[in-house]
Amino acid sequence: MTTSAPFTLESLKSLTAADMQRVNEVIEHHLRSDVVLINQLSAHIIHSGGKRLRPMLVMLAAKACGYQGQDDALLAAIIEFIHTATLLHDDVVDESEMRRGEQTASSIWGNEAAVLVGDYLYSRAFQLMVIAQSMEIMNLLADTTNTIAQGEVLQLLNINDPDTSEERYHQVIYNKTACLFEAACKIGSILTDSPQSCAAAFGEYGKNLGIAFQLVDDALDYEADSAELGKNVGDDLAEGKPTLPLIYAMQQGSEDEQKLIRGAIENGGLEHIDAITAIIRKTGALAYTHQQAIRHAELAKQAIADLPDSESRQALFFLADYAVERSF
Repeated sequence: MTTSAPFTLESLKSLTAADMQRVNEVIEHHLRSDVVLINQLSAHIIHSGGKRLRPMLVMLAAKACGYQGQDDALLAAIIEFIHTATLLHDDVVDESEMRRGEQTASSIWGNEAAVLVGDYLYSRAFQLMVIAQSMEIMNLLADTTNTIAQGEVLQLLNINDPDTSEERYHQVIYNKTACLFEAACKIGSILTDSPQSCAAAFGEYGKNLGIAFQLVDDALDYEADSAELGKNVGDDLAEGKPTLPLIYAMQQGSEDEQKLIRGAIENGGLEHIDAITAIIRKTGALAYTHQQAIRHAELAKQAIADLPDSESRQALFFLADYAVERSF
């Protein structure tokens, strides 16, 4: 698992620059519509500073499997369209006003437009799947999209429920986040007709990377700076979302502390954000959440440890570490 030189963010950008340019060109080409509002709203969220991590995983996994064709960019664009559609719908459900440091599309154009353009992006993604002409990939992405939708409903059921268990929480973050990471990584091996074991290894990498990524996101909601995070700190609490830091703090806190957190989850809002943040820190909930993230990052690296060494594999190792070390 050693590499010839330490991989860095600059190494990653350099390695993926040409491929991500191809992905961006495909996104731009297939984003166009005769309906002006679709162009405006889609462009707003597609170009609002996202990391493009999911499409990058498609490209890196394909390269790690020795893929030499051009369909990787098309499939990476599909992944980004699905992800963007989920963001549009999420912001409506969560009534979010900020994402990536910018106003959300729903706060600018309204909920109706955001939902409908999200639907447009989903349908565009499925049009592109037909162009890709791979029944295996279409099956994978159809299942993934359905899993994401179920995750949205599961999260809705957990909102304002202080009795949400760690198990239910983990099911939500797998469905809502990790399954798309998993699919993005599997696509790379499917493109090259690699053995089933290779697809399983990449899927395991992507799943654990996605879980680590979401765990860190949920910890950052209680410890990051709003400007750096790109959204309001405490948004999860304001929405009554029982994420792992809150779940663990309730398990470890005193009776009075548990009562305060339960009330905050049941009612939403930020009236007691300072007191609850202090409880989260005091009980070690942030450290626990980060430990869980590190464990999943290590599982991600272990999943692809036996693959032939390459710059792409080194980049995937780096992304696992980056997922847990980032501050936004």
